Amino acid sequence: MKVRYDKETDAAYIQLSSKKPDGGVEIAEGVVLHTTRINEIAGIEILQASRKFPVRNLYKLELVSVWK
Repeated sequence: MKVRYDKETDAAYIQLSSKKPDGGVEIAEGVVLHTTRINEIAGIEILQASRKFPVRNLYKLELVSVWK
């Protein structure tokens, strides 16, 4: 997973896969799921990111195990 934040455009991108996105679906205003041609999620784009969450949280990592 890779995380990018562009301060000039206030856009965040969370890359979940190395597969190339073929399209996207806006799931909320300014939040786009980028998908491959076979509907696998490749990434999440968040526009006006600083208005939606504290962008500094993009650079914190917390691993939580849900499998028992």
